[in-house]
Amino acid sequence: MTSELRVYRFEPNGPDGLKPMVLDPADFHTVPEQQNLHVYFQDKDLGMSVGVWDTTSMQEAFGPYPGDEFIFVLEGAFKMLDETGDGVDAKQGQSVIFRNGVPVSWKQDGYLKKFYITYLDPRAETPEGLSADGGIQALDADMDLTDEYLLPDSDPPTREKVLFKNDHGNFEVGLWDTQAFTSETNPFPCHEFGQVLDGEVTLTDADGTEHLFVKGDCFFIPAGTEVAWNVPRYLKKYYAVLIPENRPGA
Repeated sequence: MTSELRVYRFEPNGPDGLKPMVLDPADFHTVPEQQNLHVYFQDKDLGMSVGVWDTTSMQEAFGPYPGDEFIFVLEGAFKMLDETGDGVDAKQGQSVIFRNGVPVSWKQDGYLKKFYITYLDPRAETPEGLSADGGIQALDADMDLTDEYLLPDSDPPTREKVLFKNDHGNFEVGLWDTQAFTSETNPFPCHEFGQVLDGEVTLTDADGTEHLFVKGDCFFIPAGTEVAWNVPRYLKKYYAVLIPENRPGA
């Protein structure tokens, strides 16, 4: 794990493999044999973590979900159950949004691996009295944007649909696309997890290192990273962004 300001490419096993986690049986209804993790970037004061996680079969204890989260399922499938036993299914290839505090239990049979960005600010109180309805969204990767989502005066033409915004308003997930453009090297204004759905983009660090991302790739840009963008034709992506300056109690 590092807090270095640079572009991070997600890899299914991290750069050097996943490390076993220490598990607390009290967190589970059915305890997994093992869970493993690689953290790419973490800000403990902010309450944000970005990385790769896997697990064997298990069911978590029922309770409030611990944070706002966006994930991409690499392998396996799971179900988020409400208090009645109904829930939302998600499977390999899907992206999922979780709202902090919704009362659910994660249940799965078999192995699962995911990329994730999670945000649980230690300054924020866990919301109470939430319903599980609408608190978990399994997204359709074939979702398209129409011109009703065209951003005013955007050049090149850019469209954006916000799919989720957290209670405090500083964590947002959406669908975004753009035509070809290039940018100068500038400090990036927020933390962003990006998942490329169509097209390609090259992100260039301040030292000149180029990172090409194509359909199926995921990346992370920490706030403050000096980065330039080059989209040669078209790009569509999911994004999950966190604005670190806008915090509860700040």
